[in-house]
Formats: sequence, structure tokens, C-alpha cells
Amino acid sequence: MLLNIIMIIIGFVLLIKGADFLVDGASEIAKRFHIPEIVIGLTIVAIGTSMPELVVSVTSALEGHSDLAIGNVVGSNIANMFLILGVCSIIRPLVFKKETRLFEIPFTILATILLFFLCINGTGEQINIITREEGIILLVFCILFIIYNLIMAKKGEEFDKEDRILEIRTEENKKVPLWESLFGIIIGIVGLKLGGDLVVNNSVEIAKILGISEKLISLTIVAFSTSLPELITSIAATRKGETDMAIGNILGSQLFNILLIIGVSAALTPINYSKSYDSNIILLIVGSIILGLFPFVGKKNEMTRGNGIVFVLTYIVYLVSIVCW
Repeated sequence: MLLNIIMIIIGFVLLIKGADFLVDGASEIAKRFHIPEIVIGLTIVAIGTSMPELVVSVTSALEGHSDLAIGNVVGSNIANMFLILGVCSIIRPLVFKKETRLFEIPFTILATILLFFLCINGTGEQINIITREEGIILLVFCILFIIYNLIMAKKGEEFDKEDRILEIRTEENKKVPLWESLFGIIIGIVGLKLGGDLVVNNSVEIAKILGISEKLISLTIVAFSTSLPELITSIAATRKGETDMAIGNILGSQLFNILLIIGVSAALTPINYSKSYDSNIILLIVGSIILGLFPFVGKKNEMTRGNGIVFVLTYIVYLVSIVCW
């Protein structure tokens, strides 16, 4: 067990450094091509930090461990929503842009409700099974989301043209070479992937030694461990003032976890769904709706430190409830 603990520590180091490289590289690319940081967060950073979930869920589905495949995504999204967004807003209040308020958060709510519907629908032998066809439906929605981000990127290129000359003049002396930014992103994603694998694999080994069930492992240790890239990356982005990237990373990860990861897993092999996850997905839906209300209730267009504290406390209560019951 001592070796497992050492490997987990090494994994944390890789996660922290990988997050720094990823955020810095993505931020430089956003500035160079005038792409909104929220778009970078929703795509490059989100996909990069979702790699551990993708590997764990696809592998679990192919090996017949449906509890791990579903529980990893649901538990990870709950951690993203309540823990990571909560911690980030405590560090620095998160301001939501118009597109986030009107499209990205509602799309996240829709995707979560769609996942719940696909899990519980069906009749006969197909009940409580995410079929290959349903997996393809999720992948279609994933493609639509990517198309939306491409449109947003194009919009970002045309945004604020009047200020672009001044921006170029003030930044041309400190502009980082493109290859260096791309290399930083690659190194960051590799670091997050290796670090996530070390933390996940060794956490599961410790859990097995202690005799913890597969469902409990998936909702707690595996879900939290695979959310570490999002946690570290979003905190790093928030501390550097890149709050748009932090928000985009979390919402993008939420969507890719559901649409891409469950979609790919189900398309490869149908996933059996356990009704015991109902309460967890309902909590995720309620949390997403509450997040959507934050910009319109209280301080306008903002998730305040108070909101963040409530979210973090909710996550703590959630963990205690599933461990004790």
C-alpha cells in the first residue's frame, strides 16, 4: 500500500504541472488567434482534462464494469459542478458571459436530462440499458456542440477589431512562439493523463484492499480522481484571472463526459444502468438548474463566493451520504 501512496503523490505532481502547461499554452493560443477564452476552455482544455474519464469509462464498459462506466461520469460531473465550480468561485467570483448564460448552461442541463432519459427508458430486455443507437445519439449532440464552438471561435476572430491593433502593439514584444504554446498544451495533456492514471489506478488498488464496493469506488475515489485534472486546471486558471477558461473547462468537461464519453462507451458496447444511480443524476440535474439561476438571482451574471460555499458544502454532504448509506 505504501507504493500505491507514493504513486498517488507522483500523480498529483504530474497533474499540477500538467495543468500549468495546459492553461498557459491554451491562453497564449487564445490571445494569438483572438479566440474567446471560454471557447478554448470548452474545447481544448475540456477535452484534455476529460482524458482520464474517457479512458476509465471506455475501459470499464468494454470489460463489463457498467457501474464504473456510469458512476465515473456521474460522480465526476457532480464533483465538477459542486466541488470545482464552488472552489473556483470562492477563490474569485465567476462572471458568466451572455453565451454561457443563454446557451452553454442550458445545453448542459439538456444533456444531463437526456442522459437520465436514455438510462431509464426502454422496455423488456432493453430497459435500463444505454444502447448503441442511444450512444450514437449522444455523439450527434457532441458534434453539434463542437460545431457551436467553431462558430464561437469564428465570432471571436471578428470580435473587437477596433482594439486589435492596440492589443497587438502592446503584446508583440512578449508574444510566445506558436510551437511553444502547442508544445505546452501537448505536455500539459500528457502530464494530466499520466498523473490521472497514476492517481486512479492506485486509488482503486487501495480501495480494493480496504474492501470498498465498485459503485462506491466509482462515485467517490474514481470520480474524484478523474476530476483532478479539471480541479487543478480550473484552480490554476482562476488564480491567474482566466475565469472564462475555468468556467469553460468545467462546462465543457460536463458535456464531453456525457456526450462523448458515455456516447463512445455505449456505441462500443451497450451499458447496463443501475437504478441506484437515479438520485445522483437527479442531484446533478438540480445542481445544473441552480447554476443556471445564479446569473439571474442575487448579484447579476455572477457566481459569488457565497454560492461557491453552498456548492462545496453540498458536495461534502453528498460524499458523506453515499459513504454512510
